[in-house]
Amino acid sequence: MEFSLEVLLKLGITAALGLVIGLEREIKRKPVGLKTCLVISIMSCLLTIVSIETTYDVAARPEINVTMDPLRLAAQIVSGIGFLGAGVILRKSNDSILGLTTAAMIWGAAGIGIAVGAGFYYEAIAGVILLIISVELLPYLFSLIGPKQLREKEILLQVTLNHPSKISTVLGVFEKADMNIENVRIKDLPDSLHLLQLRLSVDFRQRTTEVYEMAASINGVQSVEVESL
Repeated sequence: MEFSLEVLLKLGITAALGLVIGLEREIKRKPVGLKTCLVISIMSCLLTIVSIETTYDVAARPEINVTMDPLRLAAQIVSGIGFLGAGVILRKSNDSILGLTTAAMIWGAAGIGIAVGAGFYYEAIAGVILLIISVELLPYLFSLIGPKQLREKEILLQVTLNHPSKISTVLGVFEKADMNIENVRIKDLPDSLHLLQLRLSVDFRQRTTEVYEMAASINGVQSVEVESL
């Protein structure tokens, strides 16, 4: 009965800590949310408990002479979680990568489950606290007092122009607005139109609608498409 209560305690602590990680992803509408993080953390904890207890059980039998690693299953959890992490990483057509933080959070949820299953309760709780601070609080602080690069966000802008001479006009407008042009791509379209694609670095407080309105007001612009990365 005592052992069963200890196992239930470990699983309960793991579920609570996994709940914190899952809620953080769920609030941000990420692919991996509450249920996934709970399953990963609880099952990682359970497999760690099984791995440890079976090793001790075998070692306690004098008729069996087998040397076993008590965390052999935990080692497989760490590598196996990589398949789930790879499934949430997406590469968009504009070469931007999405899902890296979510993949890392999956790995973190598994690590928390392993830590609790091995009996490191306080370390697991401290790990979740530091994880949430790192993901939520530090980026906000850096956006206020950090280097300029950390106080900027990227915007992908696509503008259709009716004459190639308007390209320099568009570039000049955004340069005067103190927006850094990171990348320029120009493509000819049918009907003597021209597609201008810009990757802009702007202040994180700059609204995407303001960039759209700025581009749409330029003479010679036929259409505008804006995406915040």
